[in-house]
Amino acid sequence: MCLMITLLAAVVSTIVWYVNAPQNKLKLGTLSLMYWGASLMWMVDGFFCIAEGEPFLDLSANDALLGLLIVICGLVAWLLILLCSDPKKVFQFRN
Repeated sequence: MCLMITLLAAVVSTIVWYVNAPQNKLKLGTLSLMYWGASLMWMVDGFFCIAEGEPFLDLSANDALLGLLIVICGLVAWLLILLCSDPKKVFQFRN
């Protein structure tokens, strides 16, 4: 379930990034790369599960909560990056 949730977040963030590609002030590419990296991590985990004789996908509620937590952590990290870069110069001192 983690893999499906992070893949969905990666696809959605990539589509939003692509639509807003000329004006990339919000660093949406960074957000989509975070989610694609998480999806790759869960895919490798799935292959190791297969090697150990377990199913590729875990459809439990705990795994779904873990996937949602990963998506929320990605959003928080992206928000911190966005606040530090201040693309709209909101936190800039005015004289």
